[in-house]
Amino acid sequence: MRTPDQPSAFTNDSARDRYYAVYDRVLGELWPVPVDAIDVETRAGIVRIHRAGPAEGDPVVLLAGAGGNALAWYRYIERLARTRPVLAVDPLGEPGRSVQTQPLATGAEVGGWITDVLAAVGAERAHVAGFSAGGWAAVEQQLGGGGRVAALTLVDPGGFAPLPRRFIRWALAGAIASMLPRTLRHRMAGVADNGVLREDGLVELMRAGWSFRRRVPIPPAYTDEQIREVSVPVQVLLGARSALLDAQALAARLADIAPSWRVEIVPGTGHSLPVEAPDLVAERILTFPGQTRPGTATPKHSTDNR
Repeated sequence: MRTPDQPSAFTNDSARDRYYAVYDRVLGELWPVPVDAIDVETRAGIVRIHRAGPAEGDPVVLLAGAGGNALAWYRYIERLARTRPVLAVDPLGEPGRSVQTQPLATGAEVGGWITDVLAAVGAERAHVAGFSAGGWAAVEQQLGGGGRVAALTLVDPGGFAPLPRRFIRWALAGAIASMLPRTLRHRMAGVADNGVLREDGLVELMRAGWSFRRRVPIPPAYTDEQIREVSVPVQVLLGARSALLDAQALAARLADIAPSWRVEIVPGTGHSLPVEAPDLVAERILTFPGQTRPGTATPKHSTDNR
């Protein structure tokens, strides 16, 4: 694992201020409900949280993937906040309004700042939903013994296999396509198998974040023993055409070593599953873990890879 020795940060103050201007404008354009922005002090920096929904209740905590922040979840906020407090987080180490002050060299350190956030907001039984690197971070919080979590939803998560070369090619293709004019970029979304390219606000934010130097660990693959250590209910949603994971292989592995985990392969989606099937993902978050008793669930997955 690469071990960063300094915090992630913008290249200079001007780059940071330009990014914040785009961030605030896109937030105003996309956010569908009233939101309270709060800053929480953690062991590794100040974390920005966008809070919506009821004042009381067990919160849903949303963790974006690499290069993303709370705004990536804008399609989810209104639906989730009807019944649950929702905390959309700007992760430390990613471009956003959180400010990292200490290096994050290990997964345990990443999980540690998440535990600090949960403690600061008084969460005791949070449902943490993490996409890609956010899913890896959520698992690290559990492996670190942080507690305060009642369930995990992992959306095409990192950490369950070595980073494949095809994912690097997919990410580079998306970055190049993001520079195209809007109409052509939308057309390229299908070619590049990347639904984010149709998200104009998020693409603009991504472009503004190119001046951000991201210094976080690259997740190694979890061992079977580490996966078995996770003691809370877990559901895993996988893109059938994911560039990050072999969905069928991971589903089979989890069925063998973690049979209580709920695993679903979502047909017609790739690694951009959260923007390609937001209604499905939101519904799964709201209804999990339901009434299924731990240890009795049969992992569910589709074999349709279209």
